[in-house]
Amino acid sequence: MFGLEKRRLRGIDRYLKEWKNKTVVTEFILLGFGNGPELDYLLFLMFLTNYIMTITGNTFIIALVVANQSLHIPMYFFLGNLACLDICYSSNILPRMLLSYLSGDRRISVVGCFTQYYFFGCLAAAECYLLAVMSYDRYLAVCKPLLYLFLMNLMLCLQLGAASWISGFLSNSILTFLISNLDFCGPNEIEHFFCDSFPMMKLSCSDTHMVGLVTSFVAGGCSLPPFLLTFSSYLYIIITIMRIPSSTGRKKAFSTCSSHLTVVLLFYWSILAVYVLPHHGIQISLNKVFSMFYTILTPLVNPLIYSLRNEEVKKTAQKDKYTTGFQIVDLYFKNKMK
Repeated sequence: MFGLEKRRLRGIDRYLKEWKNKTVVTEFILLGFGNGPELDYLLFLMFLTNYIMTITGNTFIIALVVANQSLHIPMYFFLGNLACLDICYSSNILPRMLLSYLSGDRRISVVGCFTQYYFFGCLAAAECYLLAVMSYDRYLAVCKPLLYLFLMNLMLCLQLGAASWISGFLSNSILTFLISNLDFCGPNEIEHFFCDSFPMMKLSCSDTHMVGLVTSFVAGGCSLPPFLLTFSSYLYIIITIMRIPSSTGRKKAFSTCSSHLTVVLLFYWSILAVYVLPHHGIQISLNKVFSMFYTILTPLVNPLIYSLRNEEVKKTAQKDKYTTGFQIVDLYFKNKMK
């Protein structure tokens, strides 16, 4: 009996020693794209310009859609949601990154890191669903024009928009919970420019195999089915466009459709490359490059591709080019009172 008690005490003592040897991480360091003041200043200017253009372009789209009665149709309702989502998406990552380049302090608390990851994952998943909804809306408008207004009614628009946001926020809650329950004992340097799942898992002293599988599974579920729906919708749209008798109209419609499809493919495939494909050495080194496509580039080009190349938006913008911010608000309230 005394021998059993002695072994139990030795086990407890060994456990306490191992626990003391572990350094509990309280903050992470985001390494970003490299070190050096010259590079930091260049990156700061580049990302600051990107952020200003992203916020300006997407805010302009929201203001234009809200203030003009002619744009109160399903296509622009979803476009306004996309612009709002892209503003939140960029604001979750870029301001923190700009501050780190300006101050040189790349530290972020563990709670702050998990919070950034949670909102990043939620917004990325929501955008995956919303892009699929937008492609389905375009499919109905082009391929089923006689049934479009009947099928894509106000109630369905609200349901699809809400489902995109809610599904995105629910899907990443599971992953954030799993990753936040991992043990982080050091080192604490994240080889990325924002808090992302796999770079954080590399720093954990827990077994991350199952969490990694769940992450790939959830990411694949959030991106692959919407991608297939989006691709199928645009494929049917292209087939319908090819039947247009006018060569000028066919060329114009095909140009717009191809630009939409290019951005969508870039967004979905970069996500699939980072989270679903096998993680080998060369792919890990390219993760930051792929991540830039869906975190920085896509929110910047979405207003250009989906709106500023749209004739109806350009005509509305041209008509209101001298409208001030106060006039936009006034016009909005007048429309609401009709």
